[in-house]
Amino acid sequence: MILKDKIVLIMGIRNKWSIAYGAAKSAYEQGARVIFTFMGEDNREKIEELISEFGETKAYSCDASVDSELEMLFESVKKDFGKIDGIVHCIAHAFTEDLHNQFVQTSKEGYSHAVDVSSYTFVATARIAKEKDVLAEDASLVSLTYHGSTKVLPNYNVMGVAKAALECSVRYLADNLGPLGIRVNAVSAGPIKTLSAKGIKDFGSILDVVEEKAPLRRNVTKEQVGDSVAFLLSPMSNAITGQIIYADSGYNIMGI
Repeated sequence: MILKDKIVLIMGIRNKWSIAYGAAKSAYEQGARVIFTFMGEDNREKIEELISEFGETKAYSCDASVDSELEMLFESVKKDFGKIDGIVHCIAHAFTEDLHNQFVQTSKEGYSHAVDVSSYTFVATARIAKEKDVLAEDASLVSLTYHGSTKVLPNYNVMGVAKAALECSVRYLADNLGPLGIRVNAVSAGPIKTLSAKGIKDFGSILDVVEEKAPLRRNVTKEQVGDSVAFLLSPMSNAITGQIIYADSGYNIMGI
């Protein structure tokens, strides 16, 4: 098991259809102790029931867009577990109207919100985790991105801009944290029927195109993406940092 005795924090779990769930499942099956953050204390009972299959675990309510909540989170994590070996950032959001209207109609508020929640929260997570000295010497940080960061995809709109900012942040964070032995990467997942994806207009058509055009002629599952995340968390990827690893059945290499 490539994550035996590792402690991994999965940030932003919502339900069993999410990529966060797939990442947690793979990490747990590879021997990690997985702990979680979720949004909204009123969701605690639902989240605790969801993660009960992952053995001895713990869930923390945390709004990652608020620095003070991240500070409290990592103080609590350090008190409860000491230093941790990995963080998986599964946090993103854009206003529905900004995914349904043309990109040119994106409001300043919508633009700022998407970039703040979907990109800056990863930067803030890395910074505050470092400041609170909660990261093990060989820790690995992983975020989630999508091909819409580099190519225009129908209705992805401002989220593509946010993911582009996230991917650039991965590179700069990798440079900053590399001297400490900490690696930073992202997995660019193929389209998956998550709750978040339902907010993208005509999302089903994207699934159809990937199945038709991707070299493997199939879409990906949350478990497959989770396996890629687990690899990046593990010592088997200890020479990889600052990278965007595609887990999309090869769709990103196609020109048409």
